[in-house]
Amino acid sequence: MDILFSNSLNLLSQVGDKFFRYLFDKIDWNQRMIAIKGPRGSGKTTLMLQRIKFGIKPQTNVALYFSADHYWFYTHNLVETAHTFYQNGGRFLFIDEVHKYPNWSRELKNIYDSYPDLKVVFSSSSALDIYRGESDLSRRVITYELPGMSFREYLNLTQNQNFQPVSLAEIQNTHSQITSEITSLLQPLPVFKEYLKRGYLPIITESNPETIPVFLQQIINTVVESDLAFIADYNAGTAYKVKKLLGVLAESVPFKPNVSSIARKVETSRDSVYEWLTQLEKARLLNFLIAEGKGVSLLQKPDKVYLENTNLSYALKANPEIGSIRETFLLNQLKNLKQKVRLPKSGDFKVDDLVIEVGGKNKDATQVNHIDNYLIAADEIEHGFGKKVPLWVFGMMY
Repeated sequence: MDILFSNSLNLLSQVGDKFFRYLFDKIDWNQRMIAIKGPRGSGKTTLMLQRIKFGIKPQTNVALYFSADHYWFYTHNLVETAHTFYQNGGRFLFIDEVHKYPNWSRELKNIYDSYPDLKVVFSSSSALDIYRGESDLSRRVITYELPGMSFREYLNLTQNQNFQPVSLAEIQNTHSQITSEITSLLQPLPVFKEYLKRGYLPIITESNPETIPVFLQQIINTVVESDLAFIADYNAGTAYKVKKLLGVLAESVPFKPNVSSIARKVETSRDSVYEWLTQLEKARLLNFLIAEGKGVSLLQKPDKVYLENTNLSYALKANPEIGSIRETFLLNQLKNLKQKVRLPKSGDFKVDDLVIEVGGKNKDATQVNHIDNYLIAADEIEHGFGKKVPLWVFGMMY
């Protein structure tokens, strides 16, 4: 196992403590088995390495990180590796990209049942349904989701700030105070425009900003050709059609999907379109919006389809429509906050009984002023008044 320890130590030497994703402090690290799901590039690997280096602070080989697709596993299995690690004093095992390993569910169950004082943290693609593996992990694993960065995290990362999250209720009731505190330290609008284009993933600090769209296109290819190939058993022909479907969607999001029309364009069946849409949504490449009053079920046609984040919009289309970008941003931030967002009869989004209408700086309340509880999320303004709130403030919630 020397090669695994050597690789782990090398990666640990490169991880720093200047920026931690918000989830780091929300995870109950005392749980015996933890799953961290999230899109590629969201920082799952760094999160686990930071936990080892700055949380456990091992002085010996008590903690080990490795990726489940390491060549070590060409000739060894997870159970055997965990056994050897445990016998040599190991107590904290961190496994990256577990979906790349055959029989991951069964072997993790065996590890959990065999070593009660061994703590296991593993990461996976967002598309993996951990609780539907071939072995029952539902009573054993606690799952956390790590989405891309909020605008708040982007500010903290790139502007050397320490802004704390605010709730949706605080935005609704005290947004003027919130914006005054932030604008006393920086001008948010220029930074917000950069965030919308290329600030969703922490990779922004390690790459030339101009190459981010190319990086995102590579992520899309990897998600479809690799992650979904493992999870949904895609072959090359299926992967090509799924990417074609994503390209068709990118040209017109947000929109109300005509599944028959999409199926003709992609040259596949309606059932395949439903299935692929669902898989792309699970893989965090799409976001769905369902009308209020409707139930949510698998293979249900969404009422509106969006790309999951605005960076994808700029990566897949040279000049995305600004109205689409604004709506994509707000839906993304609300969903990442685990809010139940619906499509209302009037307005763009509904959270509980609050209706939100999205627009530019001149947006008024004509479409929603007959509703008691509403907000106008207006772009291109630093400060709001009354029910009119700067759009960027909704990026401060997580």
